[in-house]
Order: sequence, then C-alpha cells, then structure tokens
Amino acid sequence: MFADRIEAKWIDAFCQVFERCAVKAGDTAAILSESQSRALNVHLAELSLLRMGARPFHVVVPTPRNKQVVPIRSTGASEAIQRLVPVVTALQQAGFVVDCTIEGLMHAPETPEILKAGARILVISNEHPEALERMVPDTALEKRVRAAAKMLRGTKRMRVTSKAGTALDVDMVGASTVGVWGWTDKPGTLAHWPGGIVVSFPKSGTVNGTLVMAAGDINLTFKRYLASPVKMTLKDDYVVDLEGEGADAAMMRAYLAAWGDREAYAVSHVGFGMNPGARYEALSMYDQRDTNGTELRAVSGNFLFSTGANEFAGRYTAGHFDLPIMGTTIELDGVAVVREGVLQDVFG
Repeated sequence: MFADRIEAKWIDAFCQVFERCAVKAGDTAAILSESQSRALNVHLAELSLLRMGARPFHVVVPTPRNKQVVPIRSTGASEAIQRLVPVVTALQQAGFVVDCTIEGLMHAPETPEILKAGARILVISNEHPEALERMVPDTALEKRVRAAAKMLRGTKRMRVTSKAGTALDVDMVGASTVGVWGWTDKPGTLAHWPGGIVVSFPKSGTVNGTLVMAAGDINLTFKRYLASPVKMTLKDDYVVDLEGEGADAAMMRAYLAAWGDREAYAVSHVGFGMNPGARYEALSMYDQRDTNGTELRAVSGNFLFSTGANEFAGRYTAGHFDLPIMGTTIELDGVAVVREGVLQDVFG
C-alpha cells in the first residue's frame, strides 16, 4: 500500500513525541527492536533522536519462535527479550527506551524491572507511520485522559448497556486503572503511541452480565469488523457462553478453545477510547500487515473490552482479545461518560 521510505514529515512527528517525552540533547536512548520489527519505524526513531542531539543505541534481538498453537496478535506482552539479563541491564541504564518490538512491552515480564530502575518506556505501536503521524498526542488529550483515569479510580461500579442487548456490571472497587495519552516524561513509567485510552483491570470475581457485539463492532485480534452479532455471557469474570451464527462467533470460539486455558476466557480489562483523531473506519484503510489496530482501541466513545491476562486478578495467559464495541452507554456510579457511543463532556 505504501512506499516504505523515510519521509521528513514522519521524522517531524517522531521528534514531536520524543520532545514530549523530555528527550534532550545529550540524552542516552535505547531503541529496542527484534528481527521482525517494522524497520521503517526503527529507522525513524534513530534519525529523530539524532536530529534532537540525543545519543541513541540499538538493542536488536531475534524474534522468538511462537510456541503457541495459534498466531498471536496485539497482546502488548512481547516475548522478544526472553529474559536476557544483558538486554534488561542495557535498557535499565538507557534512561529512555523506544520500544519497537512487534507486540510491545506493556505486559512483558521484564518491564517491571526496567521501569524500577528509573527508565521510561515509549511503546511505538506496530503501526505504519502514516497512522502515527495522524495521532501525534497533545496536551488537551492528556488533560482529558488524566481526568477520566481519576474518575475511574474513584468509581465503585461500572454499568455498560446498549440497544444491541449489552447489560454488563463491573464492580470497580480495588480495580487498577491506567490512562495513556501517548507519551511519558517521568522516570519509571510507560506509555504507548497512539494514545487516548483509559482502562481498568478489575479484581477477581467482579464482572457479570451480558455483552453483545453487533455487526460493525471490532475484533482486533482478527483485524476484522464483525458481520454478525456475537453474544457473550459472563459470570464472575469468565465468558461461560458465546453465542452467534456465522464466521465471527465460530472463529472466536475456536480461538479461545485452542489455548486449552480457562484464563483465556476471563476478563483482562475494561475501558474506553478518548482520542478524537482516531478513526473507526481506519481498519478498512490499511492492509493487515500495515496496522496493529491501536487506533481502533483509541476511537472516542468505544467500549474497550478485553479478555485474557489480568495480573491484578492473579490471572495469566497468552490468549487475548481486544474488542472495541461501538454504540454502548457507559455509566460510572450512575454518571454517563459515554452515551450510545458518544463520549460525554464530563472530563473538562
């Protein structure tokens, strides 16, 4: 679809985001990639850091073999480092880490060690830079995401409903909430670009009800808009029934079953997108190899429901679904923050 060459406008975009990450002349910066990383983004990261006067170095590791029985996509839990101590040590000492791995370090096992040392990590999602340049974050987005995260942290109950039939109840007491606006400038923190997402990881046994995905909702693991409805029944966090006719429901059932792991059926996180620059139709504009789908997660007003690992509930699995659902109403302690798919003006 694209000619994969360096464009000055993309260097400009990378510089803008790195500047927000407090990168300055003379700073040391590690660019982490793997053998199957998008080379264009790796090159753009290097050239941008050099333009800014920083001192980048590369850490490149072989993409490991997939030991699972199914393809893995968009988990945010890269296995690229493989617990190699010299790699972890190098990233700890870098100060600023540009993560260009395929899956990203958000939930990678080595990430807590790297952050504890004071490094800050910017995960550049495995998107084509044409998408990244459209979603360079700004201060207004940061303000709204911070306000939403604060509201979620004080919420006791989330209620999600829709005309399609969704009636989901989430006990939010003790949930861990993360807001991502697209950059990080504080030691020991991680962010991803594109941003504009707020998500909560509920405690164990807190999610119950019915979740209905209508035609046009999105399964990002499959990079696919649904052609027919899928109805999930959840009891104490777990999908106990998945109904629907056609390929969408059939593929979801087969993929979940393939893991042979009950935790793949559990809730990972719940939240909503807040980025006004993220486009719902974007998935249809790119070849599958050109998109990771992060833009769809950030679409303003979507209910982002995910299955799989939730470390805050003591659940671990490599199985993962990210399911942006449109047209829902999301209430936090009775206050509608999203109404029929439209983000409400309650965050300042």
